[in-house]
Amino acid sequence: MNWLRNSTTAAGLLTVLRLYVGWKFISAGWGKLSGDKPFDASGFIKGAIGKAGGEKPVVQQWYGDFLQGFTLTNVDAFNFLIPWGEFLVGLGLITGTLTTFAAFMGIFMNFNFLFAGAISHNPNMIIVQFFLLAAGMNAGRFGGDYWVIPWVRTYTRKFSRNGRSSVQSRTT
Repeated sequence: MNWLRNSTTAAGLLTVLRLYVGWKFISAGWGKLSGDKPFDASGFIKGAIGKAGGEKPVVQQWYGDFLQGFTLTNVDAFNFLIPWGEFLVGLGLITGTLTTFAAFMGIFMNFNFLFAGAISHNPNMIIVQFFLLAAGMNAGRFGGDYWVIPWVRTYTRKFSRNGRSSVQSRTT
């Protein structure tokens, strides 16, 4: 773990993985945003709901119920969130900016696609994204995080008491 979080060699390898996953996400998002027809997730959602029943369901019943009761009724929001989410995760990973957050959001999306029965390349992407998430800032060392994370840390310290976070203040 120390090597993954601190090694320059690991940062280089993570950059290659980050660019690969970022490209997958940004191209999927851009395809949905710039397609001939507006993106519509309702067909996919209805298909996943249909796979939640029967003798050998592909989608677990609880997730099918969630899709039926929440996702399908708010499909317009998901028609916006999915393509923009994929595009922004890809952008964050490619530029190496807010890498840990982008990897976490990518894992969240990939798990939801898996829960809905879409295997595809989602398991592979999840494994790679777990490495990016575990590496923390080192995954974005050769990217925007090199400048953004120190700035965020400095900026957030200005709003904490006496330059210490509220958690540190309570423990001392």
